[in-house]
Amino acid sequence: MAEVIAPDVAEHKKPPLLAQLRVDLAPFPFRAALTWRIALLCALVVGTAMMYGTFEAAISCYLVIFLSKPDAVINIGTGIGLIVVVTIVVALMIWVINLVIVSPLVLMLAMALASFVFLYIGAASQLGEMGGIVGLVIAFVLSLVYMAPLGDAVSIALRYAWYMVAMPMAWMVVFNLAVGLSPVRLLKGTLLRRLATAADAISSGAPARHAELAELMRADNGALLQQAASVRVLNLVPRNPAQQVASDVRAGYRLMLAASALPEDTPPARRMALVDAIRAAAAALEAGHMPAMPTMEPANPAERELIAALAVLAGAPEPEVVAAPKPPFFFPDALTNPDYQRFALKTTAAAMICYLIYTGLDWQGIHTAMITCYVAALGTTGETVHKLGLRIVGCLIGATLGMGSVLFVIPQLESVGGLMALVFVCMLIAAWVSTGPERIAYGGVQIGLAFLLTVIQGFSPGTSLDSGWDRIVGILLGNVVVYLIFTHLWPMPIEKAARAHLKAALDGLSRLAALAPERRAGAVPDAALVENEVGKAEEALALLPFEPRAIRPTPETTAKLRAAGEEIAALGRDIYLSREALPGAAARLASLAARIDGGTGDAGVPQTDAPGTIGRRLDRLQRAVMS
Repeated sequence: MAEVIAPDVAEHKKPPLLAQLRVDLAPFPFRAALTWRIALLCALVVGTAMMYGTFEAAISCYLVIFLSKPDAVINIGTGIGLIVVVTIVVALMIWVINLVIVSPLVLMLAMALASFVFLYIGAASQLGEMGGIVGLVIAFVLSLVYMAPLGDAVSIALRYAWYMVAMPMAWMVVFNLAVGLSPVRLLKGTLLRRLATAADAISSGAPARHAELAELMRADNGALLQQAASVRVLNLVPRNPAQQVASDVRAGYRLMLAASALPEDTPPARRMALVDAIRAAAAALEAGHMPAMPTMEPANPAERELIAALAVLAGAPEPEVVAAPKPPFFFPDALTNPDYQRFALKTTAAAMICYLIYTGLDWQGIHTAMITCYVAALGTTGETVHKLGLRIVGCLIGATLGMGSVLFVIPQLESVGGLMALVFVCMLIAAWVSTGPERIAYGGVQIGLAFLLTVIQGFSPGTSLDSGWDRIVGILLGNVVVYLIFTHLWPMPIEKAARAHLKAALDGLSRLAALAPERRAGAVPDAALVENEVGKAEEALALLPFEPRAIRPTPETTAKLRAAGEEIAALGRDIYLSREALPGAAARLASLAARIDGGTGDAGVPQTDAPGTIGRRLDRLQRAVMS
């Protein structure tokens, strides 16, 4: 079998800030569709809050913009799930409040304990950010107890908290049932984008260095497979087409993987023939037809996989799928890794400090400080500082929109409909940013939250700048407290998170190498996982400028981690395409995985007789990990 020599890993130069911002704000498929849906849903939530006197409409809208995803099925499931969880929590809180209302000290201890427990569960499990939301709801409920009339404290606090969450989630469910984006439509759009990008990358003559193709390959393919599973489970299309949807998701990724591995010395005529075949398949799919079966003969392993992927899109049976291991609900180190407890403790401490500040000053207008602590805290210090920067910039933009509205627009409004129109227009700006890449997404969430906190004051539109200013001060106070705690108390270095992602990638690569050669074609889930984890490691390292210098790795260490990630990604493509036995490669990769996150692994790294390019890449990877 002819060996394909993949091009050497290219250096990835970070684009200038303004150029990157233009890219992040540029339209892409379904961005506009999701933007107007989020804006309209927020307007409906605000209108309902004004008509029925629901407390903290801004927080209700925050939940909408923060939790909304493109897929209507996911949104419906999230809405129903959060309503159920919050209902259970609020019911339990009746008993808890009756216990803690006897003393402000006992009340605060209960707030801290509940906050710690749910933040810890969220950090140590697949629950993730939902744990923080539940912790926020509990802490918020308890903070309202002494604000309500004594006899009604329990019922008023619980009603406010339940309405604050259940009303927007109910709207999310109904709205997505009516006009939500179908997962079938989204999956088809993603597949067409994959085909178009692969064709463009091949046309460029350097597919391995094509930025958009690399970005698509490092996206979460597992999430798309979950969408495909929901299509099948919910019978959104007939059974056979539903099975083809999942096959197309894997085939689309397989095609991108093969395209990125095409040799750069492929003759132009051959490249254009491949491009024509991909574009013909895309045109047929867009028209709703089955593509024609490809007739080209492959000249190398990359072309073999590309043509095989086109054949699957044309209806040919795909190889036996080799699924990646399903992660457990709780992470394997949930009880042994102190980082989860430390994260929960730091976030809780920040929230309690803010609570003491605004309670001690009797300045309830800045209660947004406590809310900020729950929504700004992230695992690593660099991520948290980056998010704080997005919060501050977004806060200033949103506050400017809100105060301008209070001064010039709200005095002219005569009905709830006018307020809803104002919210819709301004939330279009926030939602457009929030639907972008992670680099800027939270800035959009903060624009929307700051705008709404300024404009919506109590159960009516704001007519005073004082209340809006108080809420902005609260956000800034929360940012300062979180920054001080997360940079001085058990700071979590980005290097550790990057190494954990590279270890996960190496684990997937080890499983890929251990497969029998004839089964590797069906191991798309593991091949995609390798790329995704390497992408996460790169994203983490890109946040190093936000990290305090005291915990930042040396430039040499950073360069080695980046080199290791690039070699892992290249190895993933090479091993996936290889149809030769790779004796010892899996054990060698497993040993390197044990070392890259700080472990010692075995006494020595086993050697391997892997052929050609794979052997050389393994040697380079080992030097990057061991040096």
